[in-house]
Amino acid sequence: MKASIVDLRYQTHDILKALDRNESVTVLYHGKVKGIIRPAREKTALKVKDHPFFSMYGKSEETVLEALDSLRKSRHDF
Repeated sequence: MKASIVDLRYQTHDILKALDRNESVTVLYHGKVKGIIRPAREKTALKVKDHPFFSMYGKSEETVLEALDSLRKSRHDF
């Protein structure tokens, strides 16, 4: 879809519908391309077991709680 600056102001509803249909909107100013509005991608939810933290301590002997305590401790122990 192509839209001018005036269309952005007065036809916002139509532009948002085009984005809902996963169409890119080319913004024109005086007939020249100024930019492209692309639809946002939906975030895919990661499973907890796929989070990088869980493979980080795979070979460690400490428990998860001990690992978290060591990560959460203050910078300077007195």
